[in-house]
Amino acid sequence: MRTLVLGGSGFLGRAIVEEALARGHQVTTFNRGQSHPDVPGVEPVHGDRQRTEDLERLTAGRSWDIVVDVNGYVPVEVGEAVRLLSGRAQTYAFISTVSAIDGFPGKPVGDQPELWECAPDAGPDDGDYGVLKAGCERAVEQGFDGNVLIVQPGIILGPHENIARMPWWLTRISHGGQVLAPGDPDSPMQFIDARDIAVFTLEHAERGTRDRYVLTGPTGHITYGQWLELCKEATGSDAEFVWADSQFLVDQGVDPFVELPLWGGPPSEVTENFWSVPTAKAEAAGLRVRPASETVRDTWAWLRDIPEEQRTYGSRRQHGIAADKEAAILSAWAARPA
Repeated sequence: MRTLVLGGSGFLGRAIVEEALARGHQVTTFNRGQSHPDVPGVEPVHGDRQRTEDLERLTAGRSWDIVVDVNGYVPVEVGEAVRLLSGRAQTYAFISTVSAIDGFPGKPVGDQPELWECAPDAGPDDGDYGVLKAGCERAVEQGFDGNVLIVQPGIILGPHENIARMPWWLTRISHGGQVLAPGDPDSPMQFIDARDIAVFTLEHAERGTRDRYVLTGPTGHITYGQWLELCKEATGSDAEFVWADSQFLVDQGVDPFVELPLWGGPPSEVTENFWSVPTAKAEAAGLRVRPASETVRDTWAWLRDIPEEQRTYGSRRQHGIAADKEAAILSAWAARPA
């Protein structure tokens, strides 16, 4: 099949491109050609989706069976791409996010979740990430003349992760010694490998599926403690995890999700909702999630060949706690009253 990927050189986009090539697709990618090298085997078209003339150059004389839009964040910009691609492809698969669901994570995700209110022509200042993604979904559904597939992933991990949550943990754990670990090791987690999203998305795009799916690991997939132990095993480290109480960490000024990635702070309804997203619909539609050990192992295999000074820990925001701050908190935890 002929497949166009808007994006296609970074993390999830790269996984989708590699899966499409493995399935025998003829793949065109459209991106700025600045952040990452193009995947070998694609037809690369470089341009900026914010520029109509670049989109017109992309679409001139071309058509595809499938469009996969990985990097659409602003409804009005997504709508312009949809306008120019409508009639030039049969299926438009849009990669959204579970954060587009109204109230999440303050409210649990139901079986038929509603989206945040956001117009399909909203601009970049008309909402936060999740709200704007909801508007992007509407822009695709209302503007594309063909099959529309919406994918709403939760936490995405795996090789080439550019948000760098697992890469930071793997690097820190590989150094060994006492490692500050947050909260309760039995706290549940849910995440999905980017490669599993790629398989699910392309399988349904090939079929012309018209639907919306939340994609993440099943409830009870893994605990935080099990995940960190997998990181220790993969790196061959002698790390000793020191589990500190969540409220203690907050009192010490630790920023949840950022300084200790994927730790959400003290237990609350919000954190419970965040890690208990239902996946029954996607599983019934064929979602297969690989073992967490495989995701951890493959991410380390990719990361360890990158010199530490060249590793980045977040494309938009730096992840990971500073070594001196971690050491001070470990000392404070050890010295706390019995």
